Amino acid sequence: MDTDPTVITRREALRAGDTDRALRHGVRSQQLVRLRRGSYIPTGEVAEDDAEAVHRAQIRATMAAVRPDAVVSHVSAAVLHGLSIWSVDLRRVHVTKNKADGGHVTPGLHTHCAPLYEDECATIDGMLVTSVGRTLVDLGRTLPFEQVVVMADSALQQQLITRDELAGSLELRPRRRGVKAARRALDFADGRSESVGESRSRVIMHRHGLPAPTLQYVVHGHEGQQIARTDFCFEAAGVVGEFDGKAKYVRYLQPGEIAADVVFREKRREDAIRAENLQVVRWGWAELDHPQEWIGQLTRALGAAH
Repeated sequence: MDTDPTVITRREALRAGDTDRALRHGVRSQQLVRLRRGSYIPTGEVAEDDAEAVHRAQIRATMAAVRPDAVVSHVSAAVLHGLSIWSVDLRRVHVTKNKADGGHVTPGLHTHCAPLYEDECATIDGMLVTSVGRTLVDLGRTLPFEQVVVMADSALQQQLITRDELAGSLELRPRRRGVKAARRALDFADGRSESVGESRSRVIMHRHGLPAPTLQYVVHGHEGQQIARTDFCFEAAGVVGEFDGKAKYVRYLQPGEIAADVVFREKRREDAIRAENLQVVRWGWAELDHPQEWIGQLTRALGAAH
């Protein structure tokens, strides 16, 4: 994780000689990002598209201002645990208090109230945070299936939790509203998914009624040598599926190479896979939002094998 931006409080800024007018000008001129009333970060210390770094700073600023019985929870806990996040609102910090009622929502803070066992909490950067298991159950109860699968896959892939521990977290809340939805998403999770794109791809295939593929399938040649490791494989049909995200090509760059070198090497890799009588279907980020074409290709390829 990169170094998070420095949180500047109004009190610190005034003590250093700034004025409220200067702080307001900093926000208007986009030199400062306002996290909450009286807390800011310098714009230059965070990438424009790094919403999670901004949210971590927002969490720190918020937890310094709320009562000490608040525990960082839900998507805010997921961010602190380092889970992959996709299409989840990060405008509010989420906390949970261990009491029956009194939850409320303000523009920058969502306070949940629910029973919270001591072993469902961890400490990160000096802040109390719900455990990975409790966090995923809370998210599974309150967010859509696809977003939850992305985060649960990430937790399993990073070995932050085991399947047995995940099941145990679900059993602690057998009658809470939304637990059935949480169970469906967490049962579907698979730590072999290595990216947000692969997790979303699995969900889309499932929604379209395709059989569950083997993940991270290793293709071997006639002499037993390893040719490639593929994202998805429908072994019975002889069909391979590959999700092409930009990060994959960056990750495969070798010293002195440019992206075109990786593309060329990937073309040779695909030729080697096809030489083993396997069909290859590829898709990328744009196709995940409009999956009809690649799902159609995949469906036709699977049907051709029967």
